[in-house]
Amino acid sequence: MRLPGRLTAAIEVLADIEARKRPAADALRDWGLSHRFAGSGDRAAIGNLVYDALRKRASHAFIMGEDTPRALVLSVVASDWGEDIAALSAEFATDRFAPAALSEAELHALQSPERLDRAPDHVRAEIPEWLAASFATAFGPQWIAEGQGLAQRPPLDMRVNTIKSDIARVLKSLRRFDAEPGGLAPNAVRIAAGTRDARTPNVQTDEGYIKGWFEIQDQGSQIVSALVDAGPGQQVLDICAGGGGKTLAMAAAMTNKGQVFAYDADRARLAPIHDRLKRAGVRNVQVVNPDPGALDDLERRMDRVLVDAPCTGTGTWRRRPDAKWRLSQAQLQARVVEQTEVLKNAARFVRPGGELVYVTCSLLPEENGNRIANFVAQHPDFSPVRVVDRWAACLGADAPAPAWSDETSVTLTPATTATDGFYCAVLRRDA
Repeated sequence: MRLPGRLTAAIEVLADIEARKRPAADALRDWGLSHRFAGSGDRAAIGNLVYDALRKRASHAFIMGEDTPRALVLSVVASDWGEDIAALSAEFATDRFAPAALSEAELHALQSPERLDRAPDHVRAEIPEWLAASFATAFGPQWIAEGQGLAQRPPLDMRVNTIKSDIARVLKSLRRFDAEPGGLAPNAVRIAAGTRDARTPNVQTDEGYIKGWFEIQDQGSQIVSALVDAGPGQQVLDICAGGGGKTLAMAAAMTNKGQVFAYDADRARLAPIHDRLKRAGVRNVQVVNPDPGALDDLERRMDRVLVDAPCTGTGTWRRRPDAKWRLSQAQLQARVVEQTEVLKNAARFVRPGGELVYVTCSLLPEENGNRIANFVAQHPDFSPVRVVDRWAACLGADAPAPAWSDETSVTLTPATTATDGFYCAVLRRDA
């Protein structure tokens, strides 16, 4: 497919997402299944157009003066991909798969784009207007830059599985992808994000992945896993384990000694963990199915309880930009209720002197600091731990201090730590 045909496909996918209110990944998958003539390069380019349009939907709509799929895709190819619009317009006339010819208004908007410094703040931040106040509360004068950080393409991060391998071996296995040692996380390997129609490498076909030498895991997730500070011989409960990414990271840090109990209330979310544990060579994880009373024997016995709480996922908008525009105030309030309940439930498993670690992949204070303040007010036997002290101990003395911290919690962001957005707070049970 030539570029005009790819633009038409991206417009169709965006229209499907809008009409059916469905995730972008599902719409792209279905488009590929119904257009089997499209090669892997075509599908990658179309996916990049769709995701780039959604990441910066607000500013592209501002530039074009409308929020239609066609307007967004045209703005992406001009503003982000750097295509010559006059040449592209001429190509439209000779390609039967191209979108309709550009109008005079579209040509003017693309060749003389509206200056974004004149746009409203939430447009410059690339976030829904109703979230501007929350971002301003979280980040003060830097909130626009933080929003813009969430609108960039993410790299591909991996965590070296130290049970089976080391960074040197993994880098050698992935050298054809130009992999490099990661940033903050001590066992991270990173492949930089591509531009335009670049394909994300399928590292899951690599020998190292098949042998369990590494796992795909954003560095932010790796960092908060390290901040749990799970050590050999400890008893650890991952009470919202999901697919098991943080469970695997903690098990490796514990060198297969002690016990990690991996639990999730959703049996389907927990299912992938079994194959991942086997591939990684992990032997100190016990998967606990969500049956009635399944965790009763663990009450007040755990050295660490990790609560990777259900949240809005605002910190992952680089990877799931469609979720940014679907999020509603009602959904945020529902997550807050769930977070309050899961914290209350998790507390009963922490032994005296043990720690409760609260993590979200959200950047909203409603889900983060507010939830911790609420919990501490209702549980006077828990007190905050200085996470900033643990930061250097877990990540190394040379690790730059977190930009966003109140000493008892840290917030990771694409703009400051080059990771997905995460919040982490640690509470110790005094009695």
